[in-house]
Amino acid sequence: MPFTLATWNINSVRLREPIVVKLLEEEGPDVLCLQECKSPVDKIPMEQFAALGYRHMIARGQKGYNGVAILSRLPIEDVGDKDFAGLGHARHVAGRLENGVTIHNFYVPAGGDVPDREVNEKFGQKLDYLTDMRDWFHADRPEKSVLVGDLNIAPREDDVWDHKKLLKVVSHTPIEVEHFADVMEAGGWSDVTRNDIPDGRLYSWWSYRAKDWDAADKGRRLDHVWATSDIKSSAHSSRVLRDARGWEKPSDHAPVFATFDL
Repeated sequence: MPFTLATWNINSVRLREPIVVKLLEEEGPDVLCLQECKSPVDKIPMEQFAALGYRHMIARGQKGYNGVAILSRLPIEDVGDKDFAGLGHARHVAGRLENGVTIHNFYVPAGGDVPDREVNEKFGQKLDYLTDMRDWFHADRPEKSVLVGDLNIAPREDDVWDHKKLLKVVSHTPIEVEHFADVMEAGGWSDVTRNDIPDGRLYSWWSYRAKDWDAADKGRRLDHVWATSDIKSSAHSSRVLRDARGWEKPSDHAPVFATFDL
């Protein structure tokens, strides 16, 4: 059964409901994973989503912060969440489709501005969160699973607009990239996006501070789609919907897509 999945840090699902609807109408992914929903679950505006066929939702929410949701046209079972690093944040939820594929939706902490856990608590929380992810996947190695979300790390040199300039900038520091790789290795994960688009600069986030974001193109690839080794060969058609960054009242992230034939 082929299905298409998209992941998108929406930066408030209520504020940006119109562009979620636009994406669902124009692109029609079978599953849409959202991060940074910034809403309690009961306040997520499901009426229009359901009218478009997305009648299934699994979510974890908080007022004003964090929050993750999986919208689906396909039946999906809630299989729980984990509070990594004991932060008490709504940053993870997992669902299982009828074909047996488990989808993990993550919103990894951004980590603040200073890449030093001694002076920046948020950076330490980010590293601890990734360490907990690593340990969980090492202890319970996932099978037939997809992991998506805003992981807030651009791991490769061509995942950022200037590798050397960003080596000391949170999201591209060597210690973050090392933690990122450790999580991938622990779960046997494969980078679906880069398997399909192996070469060249590729971004999914452009700062709100740059009004000429498209021309300047100082982006980073912070949003990811991974698959376990048993299904990675079934993934294809990866793409970043860059145009969505220019929609009215946009998120600073663009959706990332992948299709799986299982």
